[in-house]
Amino acid sequence: MNSQRRLELALKKQRLQYRCAEQRREMVRGLMPLLPVFTFAETVRNGARWVRQHPAISAGVLVAVFVTKPRFAMRWARRAWLAWQGWRKLGLLVTTQERPPQAG
Repeated sequence: MNSQRRLELALKKQRLQYRCAEQRREMVRGLMPLLPVFTFAETVRNGARWVRQHPAISAGVLVAVFVTKPRFAMRWARRAWLAWQGWRKLGLLVTTQERPPQAG
């Protein structure tokens, strides 16, 4: 390959890299309004991870709440149960829509 062709390819590569960097910056600017949502989701994920890593403490807190505030605990248990059921149904709905039709 001659030096002229190498120079052309290097310039083309440089322009593409610049364009990709600009597109990344544009994408980040577009996603900035969603930063609070991402931050909240990360906090929830970290909390869930902590609960999984400390099951004894989590169970103890739940038992203490059920003993001291049974109405409060039952109300939130019912809400959690309904949310979990809704999440499962939504997951089933999404997975059944993604499947290709069965040839029969």
